[in-house]
Amino acid sequence: MMQSTDNQSLTDDELLRYTRQILLDGWDIDAQLRLKAARIVMIGAGGLGCPASETLARAGVGQLHLIDDDVIEASNLQRQTLFLPEDIGQAKALTAAKMLNTINPLIKAFGTVARLSIDNAYELLDMASGLPDLLLDCTDNFATRDIINRISVRYKIPLLSASAIAMEGQLALFEPQLNTGCYHCVFGDATVANAAASDQAEQTADERTCANSGVLASTTAIMGSLQANAALQYLGLSKNPLAGKLLLWDGSRMQQRLMGYRLDERCTVCRELT
Repeated sequence: MMQSTDNQSLTDDELLRYTRQILLDGWDIDAQLRLKAARIVMIGAGGLGCPASETLARAGVGQLHLIDDDVIEASNLQRQTLFLPEDIGQAKALTAAKMLNTINPLIKAFGTVARLSIDNAYELLDMASGLPDLLLDCTDNFATRDIINRISVRYKIPLLSASAIAMEGQLALFEPQLNTGCYHCVFGDATVANAAASDQAEQTADERTCANSGVLASTTAIMGSLQANAALQYLGLSKNPLAGKLLLWDGSRMQQRLMGYRLDERCTVCRELT
């Protein structure tokens, strides 16, 4: 099967592969075409990035760009579903992209081994050829989340941010082009304070990561799937199912709830960069 470069129609192979989606109420060929034309940039190819990117690749997102500067370790195999034991020591971004292209040769996935920063964002995200349709934050530290949020706000790129730790997760889809609030509006100056504190020996509960606090394998799988679900609706249906809402998932109680948020007029990110 060859990858189609025509975003105005679906090939016979694509119609066959995506038929179960196209048959859905509310999802048709036009939705599938919008998905095919979409370009996603995903920062982080680990516990969240693996299940999220795999679902999006299988569903038919046209282009997936994974950015991660880390390599695969044995401890990653418990939850990072695109990797095998023989991949240990290899770059996560490149290995994940190769697997995604194998899973679905009708889409295009590629990886970049790099650490995203404000200075390299324009080049790394290939903004000269147009803005990505969606940024996916699949990282596990405040410093990188803060950078991704600032890039999202500066360039008006929608940001779908997920987190997973222990048996808990959070998910939000920010639309800076609508001026409805950003990641910093929700979490406040803790994002900056915790980013600065990440290099210090003493850590608070808000600075937990999978490396220092642990995570159940199902937690990243569920949150990555929820992240992909929101991305599919946003890209295919032009619908934000989390508009003004922060999703909170508690695996230990098997509970999920939504918490409302709104733009913070005193936000030091989206109020100062706009």
